[in-house]
Amino acid sequence: MDSSTLATLITILDLAGVAVFAVTGALVASRKQMDIVGFALLATVTGIGGGTFRDLVLGVAPVFWVQQPVYVGLCIGVAAVVFFTAHIPESRYRLLLWLDAIGLSVFCVVGADKALEAGASPFIAVVMGVITATFGGVVRDVLGGEIPVILRREIYATAALAGAATFVVTLRLDLPGASEALIGFAVCLAIRSLALWRGWSLPVYLARPGRSPDEIGRR
Repeated sequence: MDSSTLATLITILDLAGVAVFAVTGALVASRKQMDIVGFALLATVTGIGGGTFRDLVLGVAPVFWVQQPVYVGLCIGVAAVVFFTAHIPESRYRLLLWLDAIGLSVFCVVGADKALEAGASPFIAVVMGVITATFGGVVRDVLGGEIPVILRREIYATAALAGAATFVVTLRLDLPGASEALIGFAVCLAIRSLALWRGWSLPVYLARPGRSPDEIGRR
């Protein structure tokens, strides 16, 4: 593994992921007809929310956007652009879902890599990848009055789990360049895209009638 190449790619993916998630936050703001401040708020908490929670859990200080304010500036800039262009897409909700899939795929890899850099074990790195990829979207949906995607029946966190795990596992294979990050990204995006396209979901718990007191007493 070329560590410098991987580090450069992770930085690019991180910035791209923040921008994409910021767009989804701003699109939710547009669906709720918020003002420009609302756009900036939702774009920012969505773009940096997952990474902030990750750094706090890992004890990384200061959190990444305090040390590099460009991330907050990027979110605010994206919010301003979307404020004036959100009316263009024919279906903002469909666009939101697909952009969210891209952000999910980016952050599951970035989160796992940041956790490994902080000295976390491979297992915790995978967990941090999932948290980084999903937490910002949860905050976005809660503030926007939407049911969080992660709580719906469709495959979402599972895709992030697969992408983060693939990235962590392939790091041990000494692949050329930064292939590990690209493979992890591709796995997550493929699973999430197929779930959106085919309507895939995991089996859910089915309620069963409880036993009567008589049935319990006969045991």
